[in-house]
Amino acid sequence: MQIRAGIELSYDCPQPTPTIFNVSVHFTRVSDLVGRDNLAVDPPVPMAAYRDSFGNWCTRIVASGGRTRVSASAVANDSGAPDPVVPDAKQVRVPQHDLCIDAASAR
Repeated sequence: MQIRAGIELSYDCPQPTPTIFNVSVHFTRVSDLVGRDNLAVDPPVPMAAYRDSFGNWCTRIVASGGRTRVSASAVANDSGAPDPVVPDAKQVRVPQHDLCIDAASAR
């Protein structure tokens, strides 16, 4: 089967605002994608992408002052089978990280 996923987000920022999006398909499922799941930002702004410590694809932008629209869509092939159940899976506590960005470095 094929699964279609997508987002459309709109923000109204009073001033340029640093923002991190974590909305991309996880790297473990990228081979199942039909095409790409590119993030689109309107109005266009520079984007910096990186992987976090969990393997998630993150995209950082500085949203312009005013209305910013962010969208993405993807189609993925999937077997339709339920996810495996692991009743003895261990939960791992991850230390909290504080992210501070001052106004000067965000420009």
